[in-house]
Parts: sequence; C-alpha cells; structure tokens
Amino acid sequence: MVVVFVLVAVAVLALLVLVHRYVWRRLIGDTTRPGGLARRAGTVAAFVLPLLSVGALVSGRTGFPFVVQQVLAWPGYLWLAALLYLTLALLAGEAVRPVLRRVLARRAGDAAPPPGPTAPTGRTVEAVSGTRPAGGSRTDAAGSRTDAADGPEPPAATKAEAATHGAPAEAPALHEAAATTDAAPAPGTPDAATAAGPSRRLFVARAVGGAAALAGLGTVGYGTYGVMRGPRVKRVTVPLAGLPRSAHGFRIAVVSDIHLGPVLGRAHTRRIVDTINATSPDLVAVVGDLVDGSVADLGSAAEPLAGLDARHGSYFVTGNHEYFSGAAQWVDHVRELGLHPLENARVEIAGFDLAGVNDIAGESEGQGPDFARALGDRDRSRASVLLAHQPVVIDDAVEYGVGLQLSGHTHGGQLWPGNLVAELANPTVAGLERYGDTQLYVSRGAGAWGPPVRVGAPSDITVVELASRQA
Repeated sequence: MVVVFVLVAVAVLALLVLVHRYVWRRLIGDTTRPGGLARRAGTVAAFVLPLLSVGALVSGRTGFPFVVQQVLAWPGYLWLAALLYLTLALLAGEAVRPVLRRVLARRAGDAAPPPGPTAPTGRTVEAVSGTRPAGGSRTDAAGSRTDAADGPEPPAATKAEAATHGAPAEAPALHEAAATTDAAPAPGTPDAATAAGPSRRLFVARAVGGAAALAGLGTVGYGTYGVMRGPRVKRVTVPLAGLPRSAHGFRIAVVSDIHLGPVLGRAHTRRIVDTINATSPDLVAVVGDLVDGSVADLGSAAEPLAGLDARHGSYFVTGNHEYFSGAAQWVDHVRELGLHPLENARVEIAGFDLAGVNDIAGESEGQGPDFARALGDRDRSRASVLLAHQPVVIDDAVEYGVGLQLSGHTHGGQLWPGNLVAELANPTVAGLERYGDTQLYVSRGAGAWGPPVRVGAPSDITVVELASRQA
C-alpha cells in the first residue's frame, strides 16, 4: 500500500513539473527576451507558485499554525485553479498558432511590391549622387559626362585595382552607403522573408499567450467571485411515498460542503445562515463537510450556525473532512451551537422519519455508517428521509427502503471538467435522480474545497419541498 502511494505521489509530482514547464515555455519562454526583467520575473514565479500550492495543500495536515495556513492558502490554492485554466487555454491555442502564422505570412506576401530589375550598386549611386568615378571624369544627373578638372589625382594603387577588375573604384562614402543598403533588404526578397520570420513568431506567441492568460485568469476571477458572493437558493419539489397530507409542502433547507477553513471563515458562515433563514424552512439539514480544520482554529468561524432558524430544528451529519479534522470534537461543538447530530440515528418529524448516518471515512475510526442501527427497526410504511454525506451509499438506502436520500460531497465537480471525474466516482453528481423506489438528491454544496473557485458548478442551498401523493 505504501509503495502504491509513493508511486502515485511521484507520478503526480512529475505531471505537475511537466505542466509547469509547458506553461512557462508558452507564457514566458516564447514571449520574452533572454535576460530581460520579464523573463527573470516569470521564471521566479514558475518556481515560487508551485511551492506555495504544495504548502497550502500540506500545511493543514502537518499542523502548521493557522495564520501560516491562511497566508499560504490564498495564493497557493488560486494558483492551482489558474494553472488548470491556463493549461487548457494554451492547449486550445496550439490549434490557433499555425493558422495565425499562415494568415500573417499570406498578408505579408500580398503586401510586398513585385520585384523589378535592379541596376548595379555602383552605377545607381553614381546616377543619383553625381559622384566622380576614379577615372578622372564624372557623370551628372542629366547624363552628360565632364572632365574632372579639379580634385586630386587618384592614387596609383586605386588605378591599378580599377584596371585589374575592370570597374571604377568608389570613394569610402560609397562603400558605406552600399553596406547600409545591403543591411535592409527590400520587401518581397528572400532576405526580407527570413528577417520577418522571428518577428512573426514572436507576435503569434504573444498574441496566443496573451489571449490564453486573459481567458484563464478571467475564468478564475469569475469563479472566485461566485464563491465569495455566496450560494444561491434552488428549489426542488419531491413527491414522497407514505408522506401524510398534513406534511405536504414541508420544506427542508439542504446545505452541504461549507468547508470552513483558511480561506472561507466566519463571514462565509454568516452569508449561508442569512440565506437559509430567508427561505423560512421547516427544517435545516447540514449534510457534512462543514470544516477543514480543528475546533480550536475554526470554532469561532462556525458560531453563526447558532442563528439558524427552522420550526423543526437543524440537523447535522458528518462528512469525510470532519474525520480529517477531529469529528468527535466537531460533533460536540455543533451540538453546543444548537444543531442535532444524527450519528447513525433516527427521529420522527411531522409524519416522516428523518435518519442520518456517519460518513464512510469514519470507518477508519470505527465510526462508519450503520444503516441497521439508523433504519433497521423502523415502520417502512412511513415516509423516510436520509441524510448521508456521500451519494455512493445509495444502494444501502435502497435496501432499507428509504424514500429520499439527501447528500453532497461532489461539489458538482466544482472546477470544469472536474464533473467528468466526479461522474466516475459517484452515481449522481448533482440534482435529483431515482434509484428503484428511492430518490437521491445531491447538492453542489455551499463552499469550495482547495481553490475558492467554482466553474460550471455554482454553489447552492437547496430548499427541498416534500409533496404528499395523497394531496
């Protein structure tokens, strides 16, 4: 088991290195000049940001002081989300790069003037400038030839060179002019196309890289705003077999995956409580993953839960993250705040049974779900609602004749395309589905784990209205 864990860790680390290398190459290496300030700053960021992400992931589990966890969490977690969407945007840009290069090359070819006959360099300069050839005569701009009566006689060495090569010797100034002319090839010539190549490649790299950065960072910014704004209310009506007419319209406010931690704190809890109370529910169901940390660090952040207002009270079941954070202490703490923990237990509420089971993660502590204890001796003719953090226990709910299971855990995928991964591990990722005679409703959750970002899976609090088939 340890060997498998090490191999997985090495594979994940190697993947992160490769992804960071790719993002650095496309955003920094291809768009900046070696030795420049932008290149140096981007290279430093490519080393520092991954370290912050690793620190954010491990600081809570390794007992870092809570203030250190908070310092690492924001940049570290946000970079993980940014890395995902920058990589996706850059991969999409790979298809754009060759197309953009061809378009620019075609436009450059269309704009170039057609090549024409070119006079010899020496003769062209003579015609324009009217300079005197080394042979002692000159040609003026009108084409008339005059003797050079003035000016010193050219040196003997120059005469000999002219006689040997059969061409007039030019003055030093003419050589400089010719050199300058040769350094800037005319548009449309092969030399001009070669010189334009690097400039065109740089333009394409910067255009695609800039667009990818705008798309990736813009997506993360919008997703962060959605989390910090707080969850929105959804409403679902669920017909429930066995529900008496007197309980028709009973409203359960379902909230899951609040994930109080280094990023989401007391203000987040207050937003959730205010949103729930505004719906005037008959009962509140908190279905796990309330926290990511100890009572000592996050007890005050959870205190606004004491303000939940529901006619039949508020109930709580553990999620897997409670067992990472000290489940027993949290069960005691939420009880002090006025919530009723359902640890493999059941209560009768207004004509139906409300049951709750511990999360599967509790099995490591001998506190896993116990359906026989929670549901084994009940009257199956009565309507029933089960609170269970993970949707995967739906088979047990079906076996014990549960009418409706309320769950969370999936976050709806949280970060697209994470929903595709969540679908592999869960029977239902979000929403209401039926399994035999049992209905399963999965909330996307009211918070976020890791990056405080949601894309394609907005946070929610769901008001489930039970409907009697007798009504």
